[in-house]
Amino acid sequence: MFTVMGVTGQVGSQVAHNLLRANKPVRVVVREAAKATEWLARGCDVTVASIEDRAGLAKAFAGTEGVFLMIPPDYDPAPGFPKIQTIIENVRAAVRAAKPGKLVFLSTVGAHVERLSLLNNSRMMEHALRTLGVPVGFLRAAWFMENARWDTESAKGGVMPSFLQPLDHPIPMVATADIARVLATMLQESWDDTRVVELEGPRRYSANDIATGFAAALGHAVRAEPVPRDTWESLCRAQGMQYPEPRMFMIDGFNEGWIDFEFESQQRAYGSVPLEQVLRELIA
Repeated sequence: MFTVMGVTGQVGSQVAHNLLRANKPVRVVVREAAKATEWLARGCDVTVASIEDRAGLAKAFAGTEGVFLMIPPDYDPAPGFPKIQTIIENVRAAVRAAKPGKLVFLSTVGAHVERLSLLNNSRMMEHALRTLGVPVGFLRAAWFMENARWDTESAKGGVMPSFLQPLDHPIPMVATADIARVLATMLQESWDDTRVVELEGPRRYSANDIATGFAAALGHAVRAEPVPRDTWESLCRAQGMQYPEPRMFMIDGFNEGWIDFEFESQQRAYGSVPLEQVLRELIA
């Protein structure tokens, strides 16, 4: 049995589908029973629990060969990252009680970097999971290609504002289909102690590449336009954010290059889905 969290999202759902295609028994974790209908129809075991529910998590993790763990995004973390601190304690308690065969955590490129950014959430979780006494795998995934979903409407208008700068600066990106494929594979493998896999797509892409991909998918010209750095804070606060610095610093890290992978190619995996395919699917 494999336990999969996040099945209502784009990564977790694909992890579960990949395991089912491999004829593996799957237990899904959902926050509400109403969201389990599809999975029950496919023969999955279901546990209703949230990341705040230690007892529910322990029940979901118990008797499993492996657990896929992902944490809900926190785009506006308060100083000290109190939300992730609470999540860490809940996960640690659940793993110690349930003792699953292994744990695979969806982490991020740059999780090893200590400088302040949103990615500190994953760095803190990685650090905590290393001490649980079960084999733990970290998949450090690149920037999601599907993040371009937020640019589709502006691309349809021909001008795509971009926080990724300079516009021709390529960064590591990867499709969620490749992320889910590697996660499902890791869950079915064996290792001791801690394992790190760093994953990016077939090549690196820039804001200009995103605009070009949208242009091909839409059939008209699309131009990327940089959002001035000195406007970022006011834009974030206008969206209701109270603590915009971690998000702003994360984008700075990609733009300036201090957010990248930690290891050399021996721990690197590469996806096969190109950005152009993802953009076509987003438009469709």
